[in-house]
Amino acid sequence: MTFAPPAPPAFSDCTPPQKTAKVITDVLAPANLVIVLLLLVGWHSTHSWAGLGWGLLAALFCGVIPISIVLLGVKRGELTDKHIRVRRQRVVPMALSLISVAAGITLLYVLDAPADVSALVVAMLVGLVSSLLVTIGWQISIHNSVAGGTVMILLLVFGPWAIPTALGAIAIGWSRIILKAHTIPQILAGTALGGTAALTFILLR
Repeated sequence: MTFAPPAPPAFSDCTPPQKTAKVITDVLAPANLVIVLLLLVGWHSTHSWAGLGWGLLAALFCGVIPISIVLLGVKRGELTDKHIRVRRQRVVPMALSLISVAAGITLLYVLDAPADVSALVVAMLVGLVSSLLVTIGWQISIHNSVAGGTVMILLLVFGPWAIPTALGAIAIGWSRIILKAHTIPQILAGTALGGTAALTFILLR
């Protein structure tokens, strides 16, 4: 039988570290990282507004629609919260997100989007499938899976200038531990799993 992790305290009842952790968890949530990453890579792919437009289109299918699915599930009472604390509740929204990302890939290739943008969306699909497969049996950290992949891809695209973004991934891991959402092994495994997306991006760009 699967039990939900204890519900986090209300923000007003949190200790200062918990409040900081909540802010980090929300601001650097997977959907937000995905959207920002696509916009940055989109802009970099052409160094023009056209590239940013491609990033926005990809972000619709990879970030906006998936988070909308989650929020709808929360509103209907089918999900505990937007971070989906119960592992078995993750399967359906992740599967629907997978369909959305696949649709985005199809559209980007049909419209002949820049190679880096298309490669990145395929990489996100691979990362999502990998996370879904692991989630079926283990409560891995999706936050750190996305954060780890994001940092690796930023390093590939922007080089050493992106090294400071690793601090964000570390902060996310700290926040998930402080909030008792994940264990250290789940954080480390999630971060490592982000490597599947980065490897896919290397092979396809």
